[in-house]
Amino acid sequence: VQLQASGGGLVQTGGSLRLSCAASGRSFSAYTMAWFRQAPGKEREFVAAIQWSDANTAIANNVKARFAISRDISESAIYLQMGSLKPEDTAVYYCAARGGWPRENAKEYTFWGQGTLVTVSS
Repeated sequence: VQLQASGGGLVQTGGSLRLSCAASGRSFSAYTMAWFRQAPGKEREFVAAIQWSDANTAIANNVKARFAISRDISESAIYLQMGSLKPEDTAVYYCAARGGWPRENAKEYTFWGQGTLVTVSS
């Protein structure tokens, strides 16, 4: 399984970014795909997850009003649309995959991408 995250960059406060994660190597029909983030000196934090089969989603409360997760089966990819970005959103964003239902614990995810850096300037 390979997960390739992209789309990070430098954005001003209040701006938007869309992250992409291309998934390959197996069928993901029974999988949950997720985004986590890790800021310097902090633990990896759950952001959002989506079930591949029915697009059921789970989003962390602290970003629920600003972020959205989606998936494109034909592209074998998931996306994280981020809006109204704040400096505290600055982090490396990782995509991850696990068999089964969405979970917020990073330890329950089997496969990880390499991460893409999002920097929000004040």
